[in-house]
Amino acid sequence: MEQLHTGLVPETSDQPNVDPRYSRQILFAPIGAAGQAKLTKSKVAVVGMGALGTVLANHMVRAGVGFVRIIDRDFVEVSNLQRQMLYDEDDASSMMPKAIAAAKRLRSVNSLVEIDPHVTDLNALNADELLQDVDLILDGSDNFAVRFLINDVSSKHSIPWIYGGAVASRGVALAILPGQSPCLRCLFAQAPKAGTADTCDTAGVIGGIIHVVASFQATEAIKYLIGDLERMNKGMQQWDLWYNQHSSIQVANARKSNCPACGLHQYEYLDAEQDSDVIQSMCGRNSVQILPVTPTALSLEQWEDRFKPLGHTERNRFLLKFQPNSEVTMVLFPDGRVLVQGTDDLTAAKSLYSRFIGM
Repeated sequence: MEQLHTGLVPETSDQPNVDPRYSRQILFAPIGAAGQAKLTKSKVAVVGMGALGTVLANHMVRAGVGFVRIIDRDFVEVSNLQRQMLYDEDDASSMMPKAIAAAKRLRSVNSLVEIDPHVTDLNALNADELLQDVDLILDGSDNFAVRFLINDVSSKHSIPWIYGGAVASRGVALAILPGQSPCLRCLFAQAPKAGTADTCDTAGVIGGIIHVVASFQATEAIKYLIGDLERMNKGMQQWDLWYNQHSSIQVANARKSNCPACGLHQYEYLDAEQDSDVIQSMCGRNSVQILPVTPTALSLEQWEDRFKPLGHTERNRFLLKFQPNSEVTMVLFPDGRVLVQGTDDLTAAKSLYSRFIGM
């Protein structure tokens, strides 16, 4: 009788009993059962759960990385759905924080992986706590200030990270291994000035470039986590899918002894003193984030009662959306963080914050 082919890896006396969901990955010789066991014991943090971050987290969870921490400050909006693959229309209509919506979806994908979601802004006050206990950091962020902060944590604690960015049809990625490769500040001494670089909100973005960049990042991550460092790419990869361009810039010799981060160990982004509220324009989004110097526990119910006579309100257990007029929306989070949508003027945003929040 012809043997029925199940497609699963047959168990033998010398093969570990592994979950069949990883069978095709284990069949790939460079990973194998030994590599899969290493992935299961690994811990990864994904910073930003937008387009790149959702693809990165999806790859890590499906690959069986044992612990995945996801960090994001934002909530799902309809405009995200074109490229942020873990979310749906229900998430947008219910204003779900991205970290919470992503965690729910990821847990349904692989219940064997521990998902650790954090609805927060990664900043100098919490970066050490959120990043220093993982084996690898994956960059799904959308701005250089956060990337330089990740870079400081990486240099300080010798934790590798994989940089990635995408806008329009263009993308870039680079694996950064402390002590072995140049860090991000070796290559970029300063962040681009506000308004001088394209963003997804000013130049748009196509979904394909997101998957190219994040899939490269994820593959380099798996190489690192299983210990195949020799196969890791040493260059900075650049793509433009629309114009069929790809290049690899060799940067192995670009380390600088006077680099503030990896050379002089001056972690100016991580060690920044915060003695006043942090007010940040969210580039290209016509929004300003205000982060109080001291996290303050807010009762969203109480604030909703206060705001109802003043404008339209919507609330879930994670955030409160308040619209005092048709031009402005203020989004309050339980830790006191506020997004002011409808302006990129810091003074105007602070004025609205003072007027309605009064803290």
